[in-house]
Amino acid sequence: MKTLEGLELQVAEEVLKKHFPRSYKVYGFLHSINRGKPTILEVVVDAWPDFKVIICRPDLANRHVMDYTLKVTIFSMDEQIFRMMLENTVDWRHNFLFAGLDASNEPIIREVSAMKNINQKTYTNAAVHLLYLPNISDLNSPTVDGELGLRITSLDLSHVDLVNNTWKFGGNERAYRNIKRSISNFPTCCIKDELDQPVSWILVYDYCAIGILYTVPEHRGKGYGKVLVSALAKRLYAEGYPIYCFIEQDNTVSYKLFKSLGFTEDSSYRAVWLDVNTPKDLVPKRS
Repeated sequence: MKTLEGLELQVAEEVLKKHFPRSYKVYGFLHSINRGKPTILEVVVDAWPDFKVIICRPDLANRHVMDYTLKVTIFSMDEQIFRMMLENTVDWRHNFLFAGLDASNEPIIREVSAMKNINQKTYTNAAVHLLYLPNISDLNSPTVDGELGLRITSLDLSHVDLVNNTWKFGGNERAYRNIKRSISNFPTCCIKDELDQPVSWILVYDYCAIGILYTVPEHRGKGYGKVLVSALAKRLYAEGYPIYCFIEQDNTVSYKLFKSLGFTEDSSYRAVWLDVNTPKDLVPKRS
């Protein structure tokens, strides 16, 4: 096993480009880290430079790591090495999420967690679609009139509470910190009303995926979602970001929206989030 640093992280980022769409989430984390965005992660591989498994895991030496939900994200090209890395390089003593895991790897996760007597469950109700835009020329941008165009801008830190209180997974301190980090460090788009208040918005997670698209109820049905996704996709392209998102399988509205804008998917691929609950007698006490 090797922990990657500096130029090694940049080399790994280029390797992961060859394995889209399955490598998008790990790639997104490396893209973020390599451009100086704040992180609580470390990146480990089974071998270097010809790695078969790459893992983004919490850096437990980082003093801010416990301020956020602990997440482990993996891209694997070899089941046997994947199993070995799970057994030996993932710290099972903490509660954490396997976040955005290739659903085909779920059986191995379940086997290893059972072997270690770890409680584990699916975090979301179903597997998740990964949609992406291979080329910006594929984007079907909606027509935006001049008045609406003038109301498209970015979120700022005064809007963190607004986003946190309306987000499906928000309403708590950890979500507040995640949203604050996203607004502070990544592109956002919003549409404001005549009182200069955001009524529709979209953000980018720390793994560079588009997310948290929301329109307040009284402004729905105006096409704001399409306008914001299109505007953000253009900005991400201009700034060198990947353009992709995860959509829960039962969220047919968002799925149809992104598909109508030209996003595509690999129908054979699904991602899952798995919640690992370590038994209390195995959880280390914090000093």
